[in-house]
Amino acid sequence: MKDLHAIIIGAGIGGLCTALALQRAGYRVSVYEQASELGEVGAGLSLSPNANLGLHYLGLKHALAEIGHVPQSFGIKHYQTAETLVDNTVEMTRENASGAPYYMVHRADLHALLSAAVLSEDPNCLHLDHDFRTLQQGSGQVTATFSSGVRAAGDLLIGCDGIRSTVRAELFGAESPRFTGYIAWRGLVPIERISEKLLPESGICIGPGKTITRYLLGKRKLVNYVAVAQRKGWEIESWAIHSDVAELLEEFQDFHPSMRDILAATPPESCYKWALFDRDPLPKWSVGHTTLAGDAAHPMLPFMGQGAVMAIEDAVVLSRCLQASDNLDEALTRYEQARVERSTFVMLESRANIVRLQGADPDAYNKQSHKNEQRLGLFDYDPGQVAI
Repeated sequence: MKDLHAIIIGAGIGGLCTALALQRAGYRVSVYEQASELGEVGAGLSLSPNANLGLHYLGLKHALAEIGHVPQSFGIKHYQTAETLVDNTVEMTRENASGAPYYMVHRADLHALLSAAVLSEDPNCLHLDHDFRTLQQGSGQVTATFSSGVRAAGDLLIGCDGIRSTVRAELFGAESPRFTGYIAWRGLVPIERISEKLLPESGICIGPGKTITRYLLGKRKLVNYVAVAQRKGWEIESWAIHSDVAELLEEFQDFHPSMRDILAATPPESCYKWALFDRDPLPKWSVGHTTLAGDAAHPMLPFMGQGAVMAIEDAVVLSRCLQASDNLDEALTRYEQARVERSTFVMLESRANIVRLQGADPDAYNKQSHKNEQRLGLFDYDPGQVAI
């Protein structure tokens, strides 16, 4: 186990976290990414305290504080009146019991931080322009084959290749995801394009069949939003499809001007939309010496802000399971026992949360019906200390 060589498919946030966790545990890692350039999309990302405990465990506490913005308030607001229905500022802005804050970060900043840390451990570990196709297992090794014909062998292969994971399909068969009936728009608005009185606190504006989540990326001086509407007839699952701002404004024409003015300020090149698809939870993630992590294992709908968070937790727990075990079979069994139940719970609660938020009568939404990630007890989970 000390000489373990792990192959990681995918160099997104989950893949790089997994690589760094394994490197810091003393293992050799090779990361293969299909893109020809390393980078991330321009979007905001919420990192709740449970994620930040994992990043602290990886030695990134001070660097994370440099890129993270601590929000000053949280609230659930009525879509027409902008009245605050639930104020959960105190519980969402406090540090958790272990002293980890809640951060809002630019996804690209976190990705750059992770890639720099991984490459500082091993400048030759990252291989771009490698499109994974198949894997073979036998004689104690896992061999990955890429579309170019290149083959790479290691002791362990970890699929961190996202919601459309080819590794997952290789292990458990291809599946047809279900369209949820929701379309999402995302945008980044420079704060100088918005009146100072409209600069948003963090929170969600809820209406029948529609929500707008918005928050400030203070270090980037940007407002990030995700607007979600129930709508059929457009079902493209990609984060890279541009949308017309006029289409977005038409969809949310009945929302309060304070919300619409933020949408209207979106630069034309910064508005994107995608269809939201869902997968059912997997009861197990590993076959032989191949396993899954992040969205490849448990694709999350974005209604609790826990997608990247769960990938960070996976990375830390997997590295600890490898260190604590005598062989790979034991390590992967421990990993699944520690992670499958929790991630499945978060998947299902994320799925249920949009139903609560987009109910027919937003006036009835109150503290009794409100059920977010903090109230579900997710924030105090420490991936560096949890039992494995």
